[in-house]
Amino acid sequence: MSKSKAKAAGGGMFYFLGILGAAVYYIKAACTFWAGVVGVLKAIVWPAVIVYEALKHLVGPV
Repeated sequence: MSKSKAKAAGGGMFYFLGILGAAVYYIKAACTFWAGVVGVLKAIVWPAVIVYEALKHLVGPV
C-alpha cells in the first residue's frame, strides 16, 4: 500500500468512528423509531455541518 492510501485510510477510520458514535448517541436519545431514523441521518450529516461552521468562523461572511 502506498503512503498516500495509508493516510487516507486512517482518516476514513476516524470519520467512521465519529459517525458510529454520533449514531449511538442519537439512537439512545430517541424516544420513537422515527426519531432514531432521523438520528441516524443526523449522524451521517454532522461532519459537513461542523466543517461549514468552522469555515464560517475562520473565513467570515462572504
